[in-house]
Amino acid sequence: MRLTRRHFLWSSAATAAGSLLGLRAHAQAMIGDMQIDTLSDGNLVLPKSFALGSHSEAEVQPILDGYGLSAEQLTPDCNVTLLQVGDRKVMFDVGAGANFMPSAGKLLDALDALGVYPEEITDVIFTHAHPDHLWGVLDDFDDLLFPEADYRIGRVECDYWLDPTTPDTISPERLAFVGGAIRYLGAVEDRLTTFEGGEEILPGVTAKATYGHTPGHMSFEIAQGGESILIVGDAIGNHHLAFERPDWTSASDHDGEAGAATRVALMNELADSGQPIIGYHLPFPGIGRVERTGDSFRFVPA
Repeated sequence: MRLTRRHFLWSSAATAAGSLLGLRAHAQAMIGDMQIDTLSDGNLVLPKSFALGSHSEAEVQPILDGYGLSAEQLTPDCNVTLLQVGDRKVMFDVGAGANFMPSAGKLLDALDALGVYPEEITDVIFTHAHPDHLWGVLDDFDDLLFPEADYRIGRVECDYWLDPTTPDTISPERLAFVGGAIRYLGAVEDRLTTFEGGEEILPGVTAKATYGHTPGHMSFEIAQGGESILIVGDAIGNHHLAFERPDWTSASDHDGEAGAATRVALMNELADSGQPIIGYHLPFPGIGRVERTGDSFRFVPA
């Protein structure tokens, strides 16, 4: 079923605390009786060279210019998804926490704006184990931020980061990611379960294998009553290069070729179906759809 804006009820809000921090706190959509909020965890600050990867500035800059991204830094948003249905409150990823970047780790303020206490979260589901998605597991006192939750991650992803040989095979600049994954996944080890692609991990929530950005990256379809939305995580990592040239390898992907193949397949699938998406690093609130434009694509915000 092709969905349009009328299928969603949107609202944006900011608390005084959020306003002081310059945060846009949350945005909301409804699918049946399933309430979906995207919460701002702040943003990353990355050098422009991060966008270049193996491509020349002459290739990349004209695309960035078209999106007003001519500065020497990129500041992609971080959009955490919260699903509320019945007695469940389900977080998809948990943000960066206090130990990754000063510009990120703002999830508690967004939850406060929504009136949700961390102790109310029943389930946490990870798209993958990169710092900006995982390190928010612990609070400033190294206690669990969501102490009542059960935690889930794809088996392939979990196995990769906890494999004792991974530090010997990963690139040096990502070595800290391994230590972080060991620490933060270890913090929830006694309540962590794994799943496979294609598995319905909660009622109305189905995992979709979208490998490449990391070895076991997962996306998640939330569906009810003929309506659905796809949480794509970092399988589609931005609103510019990833859409205009999804076939290009990205410096952010663990496996560039696999990441590009996944992006191309997703773009075609989503453009054909019209299924709405939530992207972790798409412009806040990260919700919209994929539209085909000739041989490339564009992000259409909801």
